[in-house]
Amino acid sequence: MLYTEILNDNRDFLSLYKRGRYFASKYSVIYVRANGRPYNRLGITARKKVGNAVCRNRAKRLIRLAYRESEIDLPVGIDLVIVARSHICTVKSQEFCNYMKRTGVREINGIYRKLTAGK
Repeated sequence: MLYTEILNDNRDFLSLYKRGRYFASKYSVIYVRANGRPYNRLGITARKKVGNAVCRNRAKRLIRLAYRESEIDLPVGIDLVIVARSHICTVKSQEFCNYMKRTGVREINGIYRKLTAGK
């Protein structure tokens, strides 16, 4: 990933859940917040409701792949947490990548514009 670091700390996840903006789809819920850094930070979660370990790991791989393909179109300086939903296990990888390129990037850019307009 070009300008992305991994989000590891639990407090970072919790602050995004509480203070970040989000949008949901049948595949995932994406939380966004400006971080004021010259790079993005990405966190991926998949709860047990998504399925067994094989399904959860596949969901995380799909999310990583879709993020990697659409990273160039995203603004720099945001924190993202992508939470997998159970429907992501039944979808082909290309379909989720196309969703992320079209809808996901558009929504993230819109949220980022709203967050930075208030500054």
